[in-house]
Amino acid sequence: MALVKICGLQTPDLAAEVARLPVDYVGFVFARSKRQVSAAQAGAMIAAMREASPERRVKAAGVFVNPALEELDAVLREAPLDVLQLHGQETPDYCRTVKERYPGVEVIKAFSLPHEAAAAGDGPSGAGPDVSAIADRFNPYLGTIDGILLDTLDPLYGGGSGKTFAWHVIPSYLAWSREAGIPLLVAGGLRPDNVGSLLDAYHPDGVDVSSGVETDGAKDLMKIKTFVERVKSIV
Repeated sequence: MALVKICGLQTPDLAAEVARLPVDYVGFVFARSKRQVSAAQAGAMIAAMREASPERRVKAAGVFVNPALEELDAVLREAPLDVLQLHGQETPDYCRTVKERYPGVEVIKAFSLPHEAAAAGDGPSGAGPDVSAIADRFNPYLGTIDGILLDTLDPLYGGGSGKTFAWHVIPSYLAWSREAGIPLLVAGGLRPDNVGSLLDAYHPDGVDVSSGVETDGAKDLMKIKTFVERVKSIV
């Protein structure tokens, strides 16, 4: 059964409602975004999550783009994150430093891929990237991260585009992650009506959604519930 992450929450009430669902991660955006929150806001939402679901710990993930260590220090003082999700050009050395600096905090490294319409060789029959090329890029991160996230490139923010990438490339990345023993999550343009197709066809370890469970730019609890139900119904 795939992991599910609901990202971009902004209020304690919604964080509490989501924590009562069978989700695995809740994400808070600290990078520049219309969903950006402060450390204090995230701390209040994490407290609401813990109160709403004391028997089951939903992991709190912070989304950052090329953060300075001082920024991470400041956030973690107010928001007890379980996961640091890094969406920039963070190097293996940087990820190693973060792992050593914050024992017990997981590190997920995001890698952005072109939007499906712009991807070279796009289409169901297109060949994914060579696994050896992926290994050349990703092997330096072994031992420095706890998971990888494939997202669609957004030229302004890095991720969070709300658009899909060419899913046919997933098997090549999944082959590397299986060999490395590192879970692979997929984001980018996921919605309640397409996440089942992704999971049925490609079987990633987890999925991450933000704009796909919104209505008029605000999180929609019914869409969140439907998305989670779809994910958890696929074994």
